[in-house]
Amino acid sequence: MKKLLTLCLFIGLSTLTFAQQAGKFRIGMDLGPAIPKDGGIGALVNIEPKINVRDNLNVGIRLGIAGLAKDVTYFDISQDYEGEVSANVSVAGTLDYYFNNGGSNFAPYIGAGFGYYALSSVEIDADAIDNTDVGNLEANFKWSPMLRAGIELGRFRMGAEYNFIPPSNLQDTSGAVIGEAINQYFGFTFGFYVGGGRWRKS
Repeated sequence: MKKLLTLCLFIGLSTLTFAQQAGKFRIGMDLGPAIPKDGGIGALVNIEPKINVRDNLNVGIRLGIAGLAKDVTYFDISQDYEGEVSANVSVAGTLDYYFNNGGSNFAPYIGAGFGYYALSSVEIDADAIDNTDVGNLEANFKWSPMLRAGIELGRFRMGAEYNFIPPSNLQDTSGAVIGEAINQYFGFTFGFYVGGGRWRKS
């Protein structure tokens, strides 16, 4: 971990005198709250190495972790129950376009991505259910798109993202589908990047 941090700092210092331009490499880190669709709360952390393919366009690979506590719905019961969810891991290819011509450090951006989400298992709090055969939501994997937008000011970032992850089925011990968990979530992100140069060219 110390070696990785040292490398990131070295990249940032070595590119300090350059403008944001094609061919430059950068590493970003974002974190913030995550809000599952239909209720719940959580947090996310993203690490994203990128390459600037043009002055205002870069592509990258986002490595993300999102811990979500969300509602689980049973199809034959008119009440939702809370599920405790451990960290979900994702790897997604990304593309961001920046609205900046090099005249300032302020750079709004829009972006999109598509990746592979490893969804962790869910523990169901079934104390209020008069049925011991409720089952669990097992870990599985989903392909999913992501959209985001935000601003960069100098080397700091603030944005919002939405991850369109399909729902997961909840099965009982006999394998029948008895409910589902909604995996889509909205995130607010705050972070910074090193490398890639500065937006202001003068």
